[in-house]
Amino acid sequence: MTVVLRMVARRVLLLVPLLLGIILFVFLVMRFSDMDPASAYFQGTNPTQEQLHDFREENGLLDPLPVRYLDFVGDLVTGDMGISVLTRAPVWDQVTTALPLTLQLTFLGLGIAVALALPLGVLAAVYRDRLADQLIRVVSLVGVAAPAFWLALLMIQYLAVDRGWYPTGGYINPQDSFSGWLNSLTLPALALSLPVAAQLTRVVRTAMVEELDRDYVRTAVGSGLPPVVVVGRNVLRNALINPLTVLGLRVGYLLGGAVVIETIFALPGMGKLMIDAVRNGDPAVVQGVVLTTAVGFVLVNLVIDILYLLVNPRLRSAT
Repeated sequence: MTVVLRMVARRVLLLVPLLLGIILFVFLVMRFSDMDPASAYFQGTNPTQEQLHDFREENGLLDPLPVRYLDFVGDLVTGDMGISVLTRAPVWDQVTTALPLTLQLTFLGLGIAVALALPLGVLAAVYRDRLADQLIRVVSLVGVAAPAFWLALLMIQYLAVDRGWYPTGGYINPQDSFSGWLNSLTLPALALSLPVAAQLTRVVRTAMVEELDRDYVRTAVGSGLPPVVVVGRNVLRNALINPLTVLGLRVGYLLGGAVVIETIFALPGMGKLMIDAVRNGDPAVVQGVVLTTAVGFVLVNLVIDILYLLVNPRLRSAT
């Protein structure tokens, strides 16, 4: 247990320079972008150059870049992401309002992907080169090649418009109606998760096949242990390392893909918030959404690292 805690502490300490690097990258990208907070603030009017200059001076936009960066980091430490130049509302409030829906969509999609990929990958490995394996291979290849937005449009057409089984868009709070909430997120989560499930199925199958070919499996089966016990107790646990790696990377895809999916299904999450901010030229909101998404991706990968320790005892003994 001490080794695990030491490993976790080491990973957490490594997050500090990584997060500072992410903050610096986002800051520089936004400062050198074409978005001008002054122009966005006076959008729809015809401001004079003096008004634009006064706005920039009042908001510190004319300060040297290092000073602006230090001010930006200092504000983030206190939970201040800035103010939207359009709504004059704190960016933090807008992000915390939109983030729960994006997290619901992301983790619902992640759960669907794992629930599909794990049994299909194991089944394909156990019955490799047989009919079940061939069918799963074809389906997974089609799933990998299918873009999430294309799947979303097909589902809207055939499952929502033609048959009316699901709504074409919109969001229902789970506190108001759990069944309505689940109904409103089913199609978005499926469209988001199916490509991930297809890729993860291939990874699980490959990892399982490699483990099934090891000597300890043949020895265990030859000694009389039921194959189901060997696969469930030993093979599956040892084969989970590579799928966990892919799963951690795919969370970033799910978070990024939510931008498109939320726009298609008119869901008021982080994706729609960022699209609206880009369309309206509101750099503070874009900056807040990108930064929150990047930090979320880093934290998810920290959780994946911890799961490595729990799944693979060899990693604990090597530290």
